[in-house]
Amino acid sequence: MQTTSNHWPQKKPNNILIRMPNWLGDLVMATPVLNDIRQHWPEATITAMCQSNVASLLTNDPNVNEIYSYRRPNQWVHRTQHLEIIDYLRHGEYDLGLLLTNSFSSAWWFWRGNVRNRIGYAANLRKFLLNKALHVPQAIELQHLVKTYKMLLEPMGIPISDTQPTLYVSQEEQQSAKELLKTLGINTDKQVLIGINPGAAYGSAKCWLPERFKAVTHRLLQHPDYTVIYFGDQAGAPLVHEICREMPDRVVNLAGKTNLRELLSLIQACTVFLTNDSGPMHIAAALKTPLVALFGSTSDIKTGPSYGISKVIHKHVECSPCYKRVCPIDFRCMKRIEADEVYEELQNFIVKQKKLQDI
Repeated sequence: MQTTSNHWPQKKPNNILIRMPNWLGDLVMATPVLNDIRQHWPEATITAMCQSNVASLLTNDPNVNEIYSYRRPNQWVHRTQHLEIIDYLRHGEYDLGLLLTNSFSSAWWFWRGNVRNRIGYAANLRKFLLNKALHVPQAIELQHLVKTYKMLLEPMGIPISDTQPTLYVSQEEQQSAKELLKTLGINTDKQVLIGINPGAAYGSAKCWLPERFKAVTHRLLQHPDYTVIYFGDQAGAPLVHEICREMPDRVVNLAGKTNLRELLSLIQACTVFLTNDSGPMHIAAALKTPLVALFGSTSDIKTGPSYGISKVIHKHVECSPCYKRVCPIDFRCMKRIEADEVYEELQNFIVKQKKLQDI
């Protein structure tokens, strides 16, 4: 499909650069944009520009020709780091640049890098750096972030689609995950595998109470064929270590021990996944792993796993969502979520999965 005279830009682009979001979960929610652009311009070369800590998330994505992985400059004063990014963009000779981030720096890089036809939201005083600056949607707090990203495509003649966030795990990665689990004494063909992610990068206000993760784990272990795997990054490893301390052998602690691609393949191997609102939550949803997601300080309307096989537990107390990193009062949003309720939702998914396997 090609653009017409009614759409922007007037000339069909051949070399497209897409500045992907920085946060893990946001990047997952932006993947439909890659698919929709690929469907609209199937012959174009598409480059996804990602921070190096999240870039591997797009490995194997068939909608991307190239991933430009870069290290984020620490400060504006680090001129050399900025110039390296600008130099890369200039050599790319991109004729369309889509900004899914709202930062001033990303628009400035595109402008200095001679990226033609720059489009993004007119936020953070960067309107003059864009060729097509869209107003931030008035209902942005009342709509899912996936839709907010897709709305940037409408001026290009790409309507808002039903495309869902999707991640791609190769057969080799799936096999490697099985082999890793085997070394841990886990047979995925015979055991029910429950993945748990008790942390969240944004802050403690998004995290359910550690003692309740423990309580749920102990209830799950009453089933002899259940094995629980705890996940987490390096920053969240101390929290996971504390939860897993003195747990039985059927609790495996992988916090800080996996890279991003390994995390994907292991989450995909799980029967069900329990998590706070976090990057791993969106990974599980995009991989269609059934999940129970716990929300408190953030909005499940805006960033919930509405596109996966999921159950959201959110008590919607009067001060939620507050979007604070640390709760300044009594943490009522998370304290009202009981361990028994979470266990029952996990068990419902496990029973459904067993029935599907027996068909």
